[in-house]
Amino acid sequence: MKFIIAIIKPFKLDEVREALGAIGVAGMTVSEVKGFGRQKGQTEIYRGAEYSTNMLPKVKIEVAATDDLAAKIVETIQQVASTEAIGDGKIFVLDLAAAVRIRTGESGDTAL
Repeated sequence: MKFIIAIIKPFKLDEVREALGAIGVAGMTVSEVKGFGRQKGQTEIYRGAEYSTNMLPKVKIEVAATDDLAAKIVETIQQVASTEAIGDGKIFVLDLAAAVRIRTGESGDTAL
């Protein structure tokens, strides 16, 4: 099993969610997060005063997947979330040691 974490631009969330549903992803967790990388924040004007924000709004998607579906998930997120501009985000893939469905006690791939 794999645990996939993707950090993407917020306006790409709906497209990514629909594309993942189309390839068979049954569930995911989405969080609004802030961070920075090469973009280094942005400058904004509020009430006539210019100020710099170090953290940019992003969306974090977390998906637990079977080994055979993980590569397709990564490929789909990469294709759909790309704007070919700086700040598109990152995808991390981790090995998932165990998964247990709380309601039924199922474990492993069947818990996903």
